[in-house]
Amino acid sequence: MTHKTKGILLRTIKYGETSLVVSIFTELFGVQTYLVNGVRTPKRSGNKAAMYQPAAILDLEVYHNDLKGLQRIKDCNWDFLYENILNTVVKNSIALYMVELLQKVLRQPEEQTDLFNFCEDALLELDKAPNAVTANFALYFTLQLPQFFGFKINNNYSEKYHYLDLQEGNFTAEHPTHMGFLEGYYAGITSELLRMMQPAELGQLKLNKEIRRGLLLKYQEYYRFHISDFGQLRSLEILHEVLG
Repeated sequence: MTHKTKGILLRTIKYGETSLVVSIFTELFGVQTYLVNGVRTPKRSGNKAAMYQPAAILDLEVYHNDLKGLQRIKDCNWDFLYENILNTVVKNSIALYMVELLQKVLRQPEEQTDLFNFCEDALLELDKAPNAVTANFALYFTLQLPQFFGFKINNNYSEKYHYLDLQEGNFTAEHPTHMGFLEGYYAGITSELLRMMQPAELGQLKLNKEIRRGLLLKYQEYYRFHISDFGQLRSLEILHEVLG
């Protein structure tokens, strides 16, 4: 039986001489792994092969069997063709960071419609975002994503509660006894980012590359406190360079 679903492509691995194994976050089934046969042959090396790249939003017809770990795709087309993400270095680097972060936190192959809609909307917003918004987009996505996994930071920041305890996920009046915290300007900026509900608001924040880099590194530490085996993101260093 086949099903039609949208999907966000997370990762592509070459398989054999002509095929691919792809990881896709689907609207209907959550994260799934698919075998795509023959897509790398010269005969089919045009638009079909170009679709299978990270961050692509696809319209899929898939075979699905809950008992199988490796599924198959019957048909695949663009659901949305980006204007900028796939051919602009900065936006492509941010999109690659977003899908790698998403892949790190997606652990179960189950339907998560609200999360899918958030990620799809975020990629569409990134594609059309002006430079001032684009520069802070990775910060916004990193802080908003945990709400779908139960560990979003509680934004109780105030003049009194001005230490952000990354281990506890909230602001506190007392200096944490460990090193996983933010304070001062960095804590205040994080609170501002948490208040922003739409990416368009990001243009209000004027941050330099050192601040963005420092915040992203600390936010990765926050994820490591709350996601087991989170590890390192390969895309993060590239992101630091292009946002510089």
